[in-house]
Amino acid sequence: MSSLPAVLLAAGASPTPSPPPSGSTEPAVRSLQDAQQSATNAASWVEQNWSTWLAMGLQILLILVIAVALRAVVRRAITKLIDRMGRTADAVNGTALGGLLVNAERRRQRSQAIGSVLRSVASFLILGTAALMVLSTFKINLAPLLASAGVAGVAIGFGARNLVTDFLSGVFMILEDQYGVGDVIDAGVATGEVIEVGLRVTKLRGSDGEIWYVRNGEVKRIGNLSQGWATAGVDVTVKASEDLDRVKATLDDVAEHMSKEEPWNELLWSPVEVLGLDSVLIDSMVVRVSAKTMPGKSVTVERELRWRIKRAFDAAHIRIVGGATSVEDAEAAADPAASVAAPSVFANADSAQAKATAPIAPQAPGDLGK
Repeated sequence: MSSLPAVLLAAGASPTPSPPPSGSTEPAVRSLQDAQQSATNAASWVEQNWSTWLAMGLQILLILVIAVALRAVVRRAITKLIDRMGRTADAVNGTALGGLLVNAERRRQRSQAIGSVLRSVASFLILGTAALMVLSTFKINLAPLLASAGVAGVAIGFGARNLVTDFLSGVFMILEDQYGVGDVIDAGVATGEVIEVGLRVTKLRGSDGEIWYVRNGEVKRIGNLSQGWATAGVDVTVKASEDLDRVKATLDDVAEHMSKEEPWNELLWSPVEVLGLDSVLIDSMVVRVSAKTMPGKSVTVERELRWRIKRAFDAAHIRIVGGATSVEDAEAAADPAASVAAPSVFANADSAQAKATAPIAPQAPGDLGK
């Protein structure tokens, strides 16, 4: 047994080292050396990259500062442009035509809507570009990000296509000034006075007081009844036997007096014209009277024209279809019984004809024996 270590040494096997004594400081010295080496490597890495970090930080800071400053300048410029548009409209409002075609509420809502859209678009473009530039500073590949954003945008646009359509339609309606607050429009699905114009919905008040909420994307055509001028047309139906020259002279007299009186001289933008015969029938004829009026006042002018024409025709004893205009000229009503045939003799139960056609009455059994 004593020769085993010698055999192992001879075979080249090294004996297992004995553990160091508990008082040895070799592991502590090695840990201190590792920490020192790590600190040296970190300092060297920081020393090599601090310039890159500083450049990236300055670049990001510069991008953000420029983006914020540019956004503030653009928004301020848009606000000044909208204010200048409002002042120009106020200057036009001092004229007679400007007072008819524009109003303060319409200008205010239109300018607010345009300013809001322009400011939102400017902020989105500027801040979005700045965010992409910051990401590119960190060496991030933007191609997958842009592709994902494009796919997400297409999916959102497809899912909310009605909302996008309403929004875009509202933007173009406001920018093109197709209608505004106070206008009376025919939107196809509803007709009424515009009380509010939004980017998605237009609010109308109908003739009976109801409020219609019309989506801008659903409006395919718009008839603005408050822009330019309106036409007041009245059809006068008279008897076919009336003198046309006297009828025309009476209508011309009505038009002349109406165009000189307040407030009709301001509502009428052209003289009242007798256009002539619109139709001729067997017992009547229709004379057409027309005039250009202030927008939205055609119905008022038509009612006044009918009122004056009726009074003038009554004074001139001109007959209007539907009844005589004077008692003296009224024809006596025909006797409704004049065209009725004489009663038949069969209507009298006591006549010989009625008795001859009467059925034979049945006789009782007792009467037959007699």
